[in-house]
Amino acid sequence: MSEATAARDDEAGKVQSEPAGSNSKSPRYRRILLKLSGEALLGSRQYGVDPNFCAFIAAQVAEVHRSGVQIGIVVGGGNIFRGLAAAARGMDRATGDYIGMLATVMNALALQDAIEKAGVQTRVMSAIGMNEVAEPYIRRRAVRHLEKGRVIILAAGTGNPYFTTDTAAALRAVEIGAEIILKATKVDGVYDSDPIANPGAIRYERLTYSEVLEKRLRVLDATAVSLCMENDTPIIVFDLNEPENITRVAAGEAVGTLITGGSPA
Repeated sequence: MSEATAARDDEAGKVQSEPAGSNSKSPRYRRILLKLSGEALLGSRQYGVDPNFCAFIAAQVAEVHRSGVQIGIVVGGGNIFRGLAAAARGMDRATGDYIGMLATVMNALALQDAIEKAGVQTRVMSAIGMNEVAEPYIRRRAVRHLEKGRVIILAAGTGNPYFTTDTAAALRAVEIGAEIILKATKVDGVYDSDPIANPGAIRYERLTYSEVLEKRLRVLDATAVSLCMENDTPIIVFDLNEPENITRVAAGEAVGTLITGGSPA
């Protein structure tokens, strides 16, 4: 086991062992939308879902929830199937996207299990009907679950092909009245180029929606960014792998890159 994996597992165990109501950081937001890529659930694996990493995420979600924040989560499916990649190999794009939507439901169920083991009630809501495993997504019902203190996990994207789960996150955030989107990634913010391929890449602390679109920065797809811009929904892009980062972002700490409609700092 790597040191990073061990640190995540220790952090998950520490947070879950805290008594209900304990909280080291006061929340800044009343309601948030957390966007997780499917790849985020890989953890140390090459494919599928890493239960230890799910527990690591769930521990932070539980801590933020105990602080009084209402939490919606949109999860992708790229760790299992990616419709766009399948289309590039010759599969019908719509068919590939529907398969990808089913993958997000699988991830949502895995995440639900982890979060409920951390002591928080959850509801999986799907944009595609599958009543045996998930509730249908209905906006008013989703808001009611949040008001009753449940974490909602929103699966199957928008329910339509040709739209990414980033767009689904932006759409759901606006629908449920989330104050901010927390976009969890493998890097510590938005860079002017790929920081893995280019060690000299520059990280932005703040950006405007227009700058993201004009510079073609690959943080969220253009449809998602445009939707956030039209509805003035800020986005924070941060590193999911750092312990307590979800908690820190929810508390309003300066973590990652902030994308808003205002002038960059």
